[in-house]
Amino acid sequence: MIPINLAFEDILSESVLKKIIFHSGIPYKVCNCYIKDGFGYLKKTIKGFNNGAKAIAYLVLTDLDNGECAPGLIAEWLPYPRHPNLLFRVAVREVEAWILADRVNFSKFLGIKEDLIPTPADNISDPKQFLIELTKRSRKRSLKDDIVPRKGSTAKQGPNYNEPLINFVNSFWDVELARHNSPSLEGTVRAIETFEFHNYR
Repeated sequence: MIPINLAFEDILSESVLKKIIFHSGIPYKVCNCYIKDGFGYLKKTIKGFNNGAKAIAYLVLTDLDNGECAPGLIAEWLPYPRHPNLLFRVAVREVEAWILADRVNFSKFLGIKEDLIPTPADNISDPKQFLIELTKRSRKRSLKDDIVPRKGSTAKQGPNYNEPLINFVNSFWDVELARHNSPSLEGTVRAIETFEFHNYR
């Protein structure tokens, strides 16, 4: 077993990471999960995760959002040597893009045409908003009620946004299909599949 700690922005990212880990076939054992109000906590704590990686593997996932590029974000957050046991991955531009990258199953989930989802998914400028707009096209009332903000609301997402998407990830999301439609996901899957723990400090 390879003990590993996870750190992520939200519970949707958690479900995606755990699905990728399970898919990898590598005998990881998830020990601790760290989550507190988005990327700010991750950025503030990344040095601690890097130091902690001397003893246990860490997998940290954040969204690129409006950043210029993933390497630039990593260099900004980690202006010092990264320990080999720290896997620091960036979803381009949000983890929702990785979900959308499985065009086959997500289109079935919403009941929409597959060609409404662009490829590669990393090119979607605002994946969360794009996902919400796609959901508006769905005939499944329960999904729209959960994911789409209420009319007149100032909320950016529906009142139960995460639950149906987490259910989709756990039950239907195909990592193999998705990885071929998202370079940032492909890099993350490959990093998890090929990771070897470095037993030195």
